[in-house]
Amino acid sequence: MDRVKEAAANPETLWRVWIDAQQRVVSFHEQENACLLEFRSQELFWSCVNQYAGLQYRYQ
Repeated sequence: MDRVKEAAANPETLWRVWIDAQQRVVSFHEQENACLLEFRSQELFWSCVNQYAGLQYRYQ
């Protein structure tokens, strides 16, 4: 089973992103001084990520 199907089948799956507003960075791994956001919906997760892209945050 691929990762997307596996995540959809598991209601406990969380998608995480760390936001550093001072540095304007979105990170997909833990960062010091960044705010953790967790999502239970992959759709909401990508919606959030895309909103930060629109605000010209950089990714790492």
